[in-house]
Amino acid sequence: MAMDVVDYEIKGSEMQFVEVELDPGEAAIGEAGSMMFMDAGIDMDTVFGDGSKQEGGIFGKLLGAGKRLITGESLFTTVYTNQGSGKKRVAFAAPYPGKIIPMDLQQLGGTLLCQKDSFLCAARGVSLGIGFQQKLGVGFFGGEGFIMQKLEGDGLAFVHAGGTLVRRELQPGQTLLVDTGCVVAYTPSVDFDIQYVGKIKTALFGGEGIFLARLAGPGTVWLQSLPFSRLASRIFAAAPQRGGSREEGSMLGGLAGGGLLGGLLGGDDE
Repeated sequence: MAMDVVDYEIKGSEMQFVEVELDPGEAAIGEAGSMMFMDAGIDMDTVFGDGSKQEGGIFGKLLGAGKRLITGESLFTTVYTNQGSGKKRVAFAAPYPGKIIPMDLQQLGGTLLCQKDSFLCAARGVSLGIGFQQKLGVGFFGGEGFIMQKLEGDGLAFVHAGGTLVRRELQPGQTLLVDTGCVVAYTPSVDFDIQYVGKIKTALFGGEGIFLARLAGPGTVWLQSLPFSRLASRIFAAAPQRGGSREEGSMLGGLAGGGLLGGLLGGDDE
């Protein structure tokens, strides 16, 4: 499918959103639930997979949806098509504090590997697939880095990174050791592997896990300072638990903080 060429504007600082401008007939695809607002005249259609295989018959649709299911995403994406006569805008919001990164896949060689929950939206025609790590050790111990989303095409895609974003250009032979959750995306030329932290005491009590991601150049990597898993664990640790002794604040505050957060993050422990 031919790629739609879209204009965009990223707004905000800590909690960003991206406005995508669509000419008549152009479309953007977004994760289910990521849309913030859109102009009247934009048609919203929920489809199987990523919308790039709508001409491929039922098998192509099921294959695209199955790939997304393996990466832990929804079976569906939403296609926003400008059915009007003038330019229209649709906005997609970041799910938590961080930065939205515009990725021009044509300049990146047509392929980008990213964390399975970092994709936000893209121009119609960008294909969302899966990128398995081919090394056995990464498969067993790689954590978040084992199953990646593969973005393919020559259009624009938008990826979200938590906290502060760091872009590193790795030269041939240059190596970077990173917490597995802090890897947002990298180009296919980067060699992704895992490395044992080196000491039993560090592995057990260092708080960084037993393995680190080992990224070797050449290529480009994008890193985030606040992975969602780290944010969620800190919120869960600080939230009052049902039956505990932390009953500060009003009854409403205790109900909202303890009951709601404890229920959402802690699950049903009865």
